[in-house]
Amino acid sequence: MTETTDDKDDVPGTPESARHERGIGELSERSLHAALKQHLAQPGDQFEVKLGRYVIDLVRDDLLIEIQTRHLYALRPKLRRLLDDGRRIHLIHPLPAERWIVREDAAGRPVSRRKSPRHAAVHDIFTELVRLPDLAAHPNLTLEVLLIQEEQVWRDDGQGSWRRGRWSLVDRRLVGVRGAAVFGAPADYLVLLPSLPELFTNADLAQTGGWNSHLAAKATYSLQRMGLLESPGKQGRRNLYRLKPPEAEGARAQPAAVATATPPPSDCAGGS
Repeated sequence: MTETTDDKDDVPGTPESARHERGIGELSERSLHAALKQHLAQPGDQFEVKLGRYVIDLVRDDLLIEIQTRHLYALRPKLRRLLDDGRRIHLIHPLPAERWIVREDAAGRPVSRRKSPRHAAVHDIFTELVRLPDLAAHPNLTLEVLLIQEEQVWRDDGQGSWRRGRWSLVDRRLVGVRGAAVFGAPADYLVLLPSLPELFTNADLAQTGGWNSHLAAKATYSLQRMGLLESPGKQGRRNLYRLKPPEAEGARAQPAAVATATPPPSDCAGGS
C-alpha cells in the first residue's frame, strides 16, 4: 500500500472545467463524481470511453479508471466482466474524512451549513469490501481510497428518508482531498489492522480505537475470503483468527469463486 497526503488540494464541488467536455453519462452524474474525475485526470486521459456495453470514467493507456462514490458492490458485474476480459482496472472510492451538511429549502435556497461529527478512516473501506473480497484480490485490480472533505446537500422537499426527517439528499460536493491509500496485492490490506495478539477474535478487534463489532466482522470476513486470515478454532462461541503464513515472494492470492463471494447481510464473519 502507498499513502499520500495533500492538505492543500482544494477542489470546488462543480468546477467549470468539469463542464467543458461532456461525454457519455456525464449529464446525469453528480457533482462529487464529476469533481473527482477532474481531480484525478492526467494529461492524455480519455473521458467517458465506451467499451462494449460499458462506459469507463477515465482511460489512461491500457488502464481503466473507475470512480464509484458509493456502493462498490453495484459495480460488481461490470468489474467481473472487464477483469475476465483481461483488463487492468484502477478503482477509486472516496470516504468522508470531514463532512458538512448544507440544508436548502424546497426551492434550493441555502438555509444552514454545519459540520457533521461523523468521519471516516481508511479502514472503513471494509464496509464495502465485504461484498467483493474476491475482486479485491484479483491481480488486475487496484483500489484507491480517497479521504475527502465533502458537503452533503439536503433539501426540505418532504420526499427524503425518514432518517433525515424527510429531507432529500440531492447532491454531494467535493471540498478537498486530504489523502489517499492505494491497495494492490491482497496483503496490502493487512496494514489496516491495528496491533493484535497472534490469536484474536472480532471482539478484540472491535475494542481498538476507531473500530466496532460490525466493522470488525466485515474486516475478518473480507480478509479471510482474500486468503489472508485463517480460523484455527474458537474461544467459547467466538471464532479465533490469525494471519496466514505469507505466500512466496511475488505471489498473489487467487480470487475466490463468484458463487461464494457475497456474504449474508448479517453476522458475515461467522461469530464475534
